[in-house]
Order: sequence, then structure tokens, then C-alpha cells
Amino acid sequence: MRLGAFECVEPLPALRSPHALVMLRPWIDAGSVGALALLEIEQHFGVTELCRVARPGSFYDFTRYRPTAYFREGQRELSVPNTVINLVRREQPPDLVTIKMLEPHMFAEVFIDSVLALLGKLGIVRYFWMGSMYDMVPHTRPLLVSGGAYGSVAREDVRRLDVRPTSYQGPSTLTFQIVQRAPLMGIDSMWCVVHLPQYVQVEEDYVGKVRLMEILNTLYGVPIDADDVERAREQTATVDAAVAEDPQLTAALPHIEARYEAQVERAEGATTPLSPELERLLHELADDEDEQGPFSGPQSR
Repeated sequence: MRLGAFECVEPLPALRSPHALVMLRPWIDAGSVGALALLEIEQHFGVTELCRVARPGSFYDFTRYRPTAYFREGQRELSVPNTVINLVRREQPPDLVTIKMLEPHMFAEVFIDSVLALLGKLGIVRYFWMGSMYDMVPHTRPLLVSGGAYGSVAREDVRRLDVRPTSYQGPSTLTFQIVQRAPLMGIDSMWCVVHLPQYVQVEEDYVGKVRLMEILNTLYGVPIDADDVERAREQTATVDAAVAEDPQLTAALPHIEARYEAQVERAEGATTPLSPELERLLHELADDEDEQGPFSGPQSR
């Protein structure tokens, strides 16, 4: 069945007050936190594919999102990057619809309209957009989560989850229009972004994943994997050791911690600026680590 840009199973199953859990690659998925969290949910409860973009080349530049060749049962196959929508059924409602969204390079308005039409067709009652970003926060403190909500129930959830009002201003993604337009269709929407230390950039950030899973555990009872907690401890210990060997970062860390404490104390989540010199130093450290630094490996945090 074709619905806008999506090809869907037919007939679409009847869902029980479904919530859409959404991550966006690559824009707001630092450390693969959102991708890891959705994969955890799907593996725990089981998953059934509902829809995917029928012609992904209509939205995606495949010289930027590369198809991947692989072998299956001795035959060469090609995996094409796409936006995939899956159903996760639990014993008790709400059902969960996971949306692994790939940000479009072109015709974004058509893509957004198609997603909104699909939300309406599935009877989605909440659109929950989750992700992660790098920020001037220390690895020695609990990770902050910023975000917001439209709708009274969603706003109450954001409040009890201790999600801080967002203060970010700058480049964004057009797909955030889905968060803003869904309430016009009677769909509550909320967003949560985990803030990761800018000087610690790894392929899979388990400290960030555990923080996001704590939110999903509170909302939906999704268990937190004990192995992930141990991986997070190991990553943090590795960073502790690396910081101790880096005089510049050792000197900068108390300033980052002081800024963090000031942020936590501010009721509206306003940021305390770092000095230009310190901010430049941290950006330089992050740039160095992207190339060959001590935090560049997938298990280094």
C-alpha cells in the first residue's frame, strides 16, 4: 500500500494508542545514542516492519549516504539507505512505532508531509523525537537532557523526567517541523536531546545510551541492559585515565564542571559562557580527537 512517499504493508495493523519513537541520522545522533536505544527496544520486544520510503533516491543523495555491499548465503546483496518504520508490540499499550529517520537531502517538504500523513493513518497519539548532541559538558557529571513538549500530558512527562528547557539556537533540521505540526493533528509531541562531552567523541557512546534508556524506562518500562551500564563505566574510566595524562584538558575540566554546576542551578536552563580561550582549546581538542586522539575509538569512553 502506498501512502505518500512510503510503501507500507497491507493491511496496516490496528494499533493501541501508539507512540512514535523517532531518531534522526546523522544530524542529532552523536555517539549513535538514539540508534542504539531504538535497536535495544526492538531487540527486547520484537519488531515487525510497517513501512519504508518507496523510492529513497527521491530524497537521498547516495554519494553522501552510501549503499553497502554485503554477502548473504554466498550471494552479493546491496543495502540501500532508507527511512524505516517498525512496529513494536508490548503486552500493555501503548504500542510503540519506531522511526529510524534518515534526514533528506532534497524535497524535504514532501518527505515531512508524507511522515505526517503516515502518523495520522497509524493513529499516533504521541511523537517522541530523541537524540544526542555534543556540548561543553563534563564527563564527570550526570549527562544533561534538554528538550520540550507540546500537549499537557507530554509537558508533564518532560517535567517529571527533569528534561531542561532547550536553549539551543543555530542550524537545525527541517524535519523538526514534524514535532511542531503534529499537535495541529491532535498528536502530542516531545523531544529529548542528551548532551555529550564535546571532548569525548566515540562511535557508540554507552554513557549517553544509558541516560536515554533511563528516560525510556520511566516512560515505557523498557529495561536497562546491565551490560550497557558496565560498558558505560568502562568508557568513563578510560576517559578519566586519558584526561589525567592530558595537561590541557586537566586544566580545562574544572572550568567545564563549574559551568555545568551553574547551568544546573539556573531554573530556565540558560548557559554560562566559557572564556573564548577555553572554548577554543576544547574545540581544538575535539578536532584532534576526530583525527587520532585517545577518545576516537568505539570503546574508548
